[in-house]
Amino acid sequence: MESSADDSNNVHRSADECLEIAMEVHKVVPPPHKSTVAKIKSRLKETFFPDDPLRQFKGQPLKKKWILAAQYVFPILQWGPNYSFELFKSDIVSGLTIASLAIPQGISYAKLASLPPIVGLYSSFVPPLVYSALGSSRDLAVGPVSIASLILGSMLRQEVSPTQDSTLFLQLALTSTFFAGLFQASLGLLRLGFIIDFLSKATLIGFMAGAAIIVSLQQLKALLGITHFTTQMGLVPVLSSVFHNTKEWAWQTILMGFCFLVFLLLARHVSMRKPRLFWVSAGAPLVSVILATLLVFAFKAQHHGISIIGKLQEGLNPPSWNMLQFRGSHLGLVVKTGIITGIISLTEGIAVGRTFASLKKYQVDGNKEMMAIGVMNVIGSSTSCYVTTGAFSRSAVNHNAGAKTAVSNIVMSVTVMVTLLFLMPLFQYTPNVVLGAIIVTAVVGLIDIPAAYHIWKIDKFDFLIMLSAFLGVIFISVQDGLAIAVGISIFKLLLQIARPKIVMLGNIPGTDIYRNLHHYKEAITIPGFLILSIQSPINFANSTYLTERISRWIQDYEADQDLKKNSTLKFLVLDMSAASAIDTNGVSFFGELRKAMEKKGVEVVLVNPLGEVIEKLQSSNEAHNFMRPDSLFLTLGEAVASLSLPIKPHSSINN
Repeated sequence: MESSADDSNNVHRSADECLEIAMEVHKVVPPPHKSTVAKIKSRLKETFFPDDPLRQFKGQPLKKKWILAAQYVFPILQWGPNYSFELFKSDIVSGLTIASLAIPQGISYAKLASLPPIVGLYSSFVPPLVYSALGSSRDLAVGPVSIASLILGSMLRQEVSPTQDSTLFLQLALTSTFFAGLFQASLGLLRLGFIIDFLSKATLIGFMAGAAIIVSLQQLKALLGITHFTTQMGLVPVLSSVFHNTKEWAWQTILMGFCFLVFLLLARHVSMRKPRLFWVSAGAPLVSVILATLLVFAFKAQHHGISIIGKLQEGLNPPSWNMLQFRGSHLGLVVKTGIITGIISLTEGIAVGRTFASLKKYQVDGNKEMMAIGVMNVIGSSTSCYVTTGAFSRSAVNHNAGAKTAVSNIVMSVTVMVTLLFLMPLFQYTPNVVLGAIIVTAVVGLIDIPAAYHIWKIDKFDFLIMLSAFLGVIFISVQDGLAIAVGISIFKLLLQIARPKIVMLGNIPGTDIYRNLHHYKEAITIPGFLILSIQSPINFANSTYLTERISRWIQDYEADQDLKKNSTLKFLVLDMSAASAIDTNGVSFFGELRKAMEKKGVEVVLVNPLGEVIEKLQSSNEAHNFMRPDSLFLTLGEAVASLSLPIKPHSSINN
């Protein structure tokens, strides 16, 4: 009787006692107990502060904390005191080099955005000064970029004509810049930089390639000398406009455009083949502008079918805070334009900064960069500048020219300032055709065919996303093409969550190693065992699917005559190594699965569940079912070896 009583006590052990036995036998250690507040705090810290920016302040005196805080906000205070003349010699060379590229690009990109050319030069003066104080990259060269210019101009032209209402168009562009900067700075301040990660590499490659083609086609207006040209951005309207206005084609413009386009492409090719000759492609745009301007001035070409920029306003950036429009019917347009251009320019700027930082083996703080670029654009919107960021072509030249610090941006800015004050009359006779050639040369590098082929080889779904972005930009519009690609990317992400991968594992003979039966031909099944690996967190989005999928696995197992001859199914072993998280639906999934398997005479066994899974199962009513020593194992080898014994210690518990 005493023995019977003892057995009864053993049978009715509490879930906690079973858990203790499981931990003792299999060394399964649950995570240390944390309060709900501590868990929330830990999760928020991991999500928003993975780099732990406050760690450097710990244990420091108050004065030192103030100094560190100032250096954190203004990185120039960190490296500035150690700046030397040797560094300045390198920075002044790189600064002058990128200035020679920034001046023609600034004028060209402003025209791409349908803005006055002078605004492009304004945007290469104030923003670099702001970034040099706030930015953390040594190589990033700041200024207007083609993609942001294209998006800004194309979105605003949907409601306002830049020719019929140029003042309103400029006001909307400046207001969009303000909202772009506000959005960017907010992302950095609130540590929400992970949002831009939703723009996958495939999306960006397809988007930029499509945008490059659209930008190049738009330059046919300048390269062919067409006067009446469509304001739409799609492939069909642009080509229709080109071939319906053949009478406006000017051979003088075509000849000049072709010559300078060949010259610029050859210069780019030389620099790509021999990186030491980076100055060839860097100086080619300015040389082209000077030569073209001299030719027009000498031969009075403006009277022979070649259009010119005309007079440009002299002087530094006039204040423009009074031009910002925060009310009216166009408010929704400028907010939407600001957010889209803000995301695109931020993505490009951070990607470029991180690329060159990795080459020089230093760190770039993504959230600092967001705040720096955001503040730069907010200030820029009040000083007659439109959306700016770190440009890849300019930064590459800056890097190759030997830039050591952000002083190269200051040198570039001072050079642009001198140009604004004293050299603007020299650009009066600059032909628009050479600006179009400069734009085409700059954006042609955005078409990355090897990267597209690489994506095709690796992931066909990613290639579909890339193709969607590319075709959407070309045939619909720039922003719609981007939206379609992002939507497909998010759908892919949701599909991976809702339909997680679950594979059947088999044993590699002579080892305790278990691998996917479909990938390893030598792997074999274990009689009486169905071993599955769940390779995803288990949550409300996929718990129903997992139940159905496991049921199909069991049906397939029972239908397999070869397996049926050897033994009937006794154990469903779930490898939980890749299931990093679980929610309430996931806990219910295990309960329902256990009940369904009991009806079939099959026992559910868990292998190597992670901390959060153990903790939540322990807190649920399922603890006494899954926290037993014979239902919880660290390795598959241990589970199979233990459960294969002829006598099962849990038989009385099941009864």
